[in-house]
Amino acid sequence: MELTTWPQVNMINQKNYYTEYLKRDDQILPLRLQQDERRNQMTTTAKDRDRALAQARPDDLPLPGEPDIDIIDDDVGMEDANGLLTGQDALGSKVIVIHPGSQNLRIGLASDALPKTVPMVIARKWRLSESEEGRGEPKPKRLKLDDGSELEPEKLFGDDFAKLYTTMCAELKVHMRNNKRRVLPNSKELVVNYNRRTPPETISEHNDPLRIDWTELPNNPGDAPGYFTGKEALRIPDTSNPRYKLFWPLQRGWYNEHDYNEKKALYDDVAAIIEEAIKQQLNLRRKKDWAQYGCVFIVPDLYERQYVVQSLEMLMREFGFGKVCFIQESLAATFGAGYTSACVVDIGAQKTSICCVEEGMCIDNSRINLKYGGADVTETFIKMMLFDHFPYSDINLNRRYDFLLAEEIKSKFCTMNEADISVQLFDFHVRASGQDTRKYTFKTYDEVLLAAEGFFQPNIFDNSLKLKGRRKLIQRSQDLYDGSPNDPHSTAQTAIISLISPFASSPASLLLGNGEMNGPAVNTQGRAPPNLFQRFNDDRLSASAVGSPVPDEDDTPAPAADNNANNPVSTLGHAVRDDVLPIISLDTAILTSILHGARSDERKTRDFLGGVMVVGGGSQIPGFHSFLEEKLKELRPGFAKDIMIGTPPRELDPQGVVWKGGSVFGKLRGTNDSWIGRMEYDRLGARVLVYKCMWAW
Repeated sequence: MELTTWPQVNMINQKNYYTEYLKRDDQILPLRLQQDERRNQMTTTAKDRDRALAQARPDDLPLPGEPDIDIIDDDVGMEDANGLLTGQDALGSKVIVIHPGSQNLRIGLASDALPKTVPMVIARKWRLSESEEGRGEPKPKRLKLDDGSELEPEKLFGDDFAKLYTTMCAELKVHMRNNKRRVLPNSKELVVNYNRRTPPETISEHNDPLRIDWTELPNNPGDAPGYFTGKEALRIPDTSNPRYKLFWPLQRGWYNEHDYNEKKALYDDVAAIIEEAIKQQLNLRRKKDWAQYGCVFIVPDLYERQYVVQSLEMLMREFGFGKVCFIQESLAATFGAGYTSACVVDIGAQKTSICCVEEGMCIDNSRINLKYGGADVTETFIKMMLFDHFPYSDINLNRRYDFLLAEEIKSKFCTMNEADISVQLFDFHVRASGQDTRKYTFKTYDEVLLAAEGFFQPNIFDNSLKLKGRRKLIQRSQDLYDGSPNDPHSTAQTAIISLISPFASSPASLLLGNGEMNGPAVNTQGRAPPNLFQRFNDDRLSASAVGSPVPDEDDTPAPAADNNANNPVSTLGHAVRDDVLPIISLDTAILTSILHGARSDERKTRDFLGGVMVVGGGSQIPGFHSFLEEKLKELRPGFAKDIMIGTPPRELDPQGVVWKGGSVFGKLRGTNDSWIGRMEYDRLGARVLVYKCMWAW
């Protein structure tokens, strides 16, 4: 007898149950919309074809050998489709390509040949300018005596910098002598003595043909705009009334949380810079017209989810674009240069990213993001010149005109050709608002090369403040279900961090013979065939930078083969990776990326070593490519014949290759699967990225 009249539900038979929920494409909204779009396009094409055939005269019918409309490939070029893809829409004039960086924003229509470059900076009304904050402490920071008086130039930056700089000078001198280059014994004394006793020459403003047009402000401070962006912001006088302070919302490839107190203010500044660039550079003044445009947004290879999600919300909600898609920087670089497989080295102003690309896909475990770039070379070059009694001793990179001057000096005089190293005489002009122009004459010797050599000896860079304010406003992205951090990771990046982290145990085999850590040997892909690693280490010490053998069982264990290929090294937590600044020599980082990207395949290793493509503004130093190639050959003499550093073809500017790839991607008709429409975003939000990204989100 039953105890209740309530109907009892029997247990489900675990051996025989089945469901189709979310197992078919037509049950997933983004995929269903793609199918509907294809079906509508086929229907429209068929109707147009039938209409054309019905209206055409018999003598106008296509010949049997002519191509049919339906068989033309979606991805053919606009000029190759026999006029079928005519009109401005087909040429990418309705697609805006945006590539934000730490120092510059590159933006333009996909139909443009070259992008517009805008400084990624905004100046807002503030109580003090950036050069007046912190009691006017100059940059680079100088040491002072207890009574406030300045030290001698050789002691301005501490003993550590002086020792490292002196060591680099001695090593360069030995290297030049080994290469049979002439080295004068008193070169440094000639430079110091000349710079110490040379006064500047004053030029009145009306006699200066290259005087600067500063940003004009109204006489009434209350009528001054709330903010300026781009070049106008950099040309505001430091002593303007009212005062303006510069904010760089992106620093070292991250959001700049140090200079902001609120997350909303940080996001608003990013949106304001991009919005003003669209209005001024692309002449799209009316925001309501932006719904007719699509947007290709270029993101870093080793991105943070919060950055991509916030960018998608900004493009959809604030700007109101009709459709948006994302592409990674290294993949865009291969699109722009026309490479199918390459190891892309992108040297920007404040970060350097390395990634192996194969057949149109970024290899996840090869991604490396280093926190140094061209701006570090600029600051180090100024420090070295001040060390050698630079005549303009008051230079302060926190002042706007000094910042622009330092960038100009670096781009003009720095080189990595040893043949150009000699005592040389240069000059430059200091142009400040409300002051007469000053012309300085100075001599240089090896500073022009040693500053750029910091890419291979990054300890010379000032890395003390690069993690300041990290995670102050924006926390790590977390999984919706288990709450674990889910930002993308790379075994190559983890290997580098595990090497330099004081919290992680590193194998003893990572140390070179001189006791200096020079590169990770953690192979998280499992054990490799011994013959390949023997090839990596034939002419090198057994404990080399990247290709050293996998540790024995008694050392730090490696994860088991491919089932853990996507997991970081277990000894490193997410908090550790946030607290460790990824800084390592560039040649070591490139070989680490190739080691993890090739996955112990000798053919792929040779392909990547022979296809190293260097892009970005930081790589425009003369002689950089040959210097890097020489460094790689020194580390891997067994692959010396295969190593080759490539440049972007067709005389493309290395700074615009990534943007150019984004414009090519935006004009492809067959890539509509990655476009995010308005309705999809309204219904699914950021979850739509799972179905729309070209990589594993």
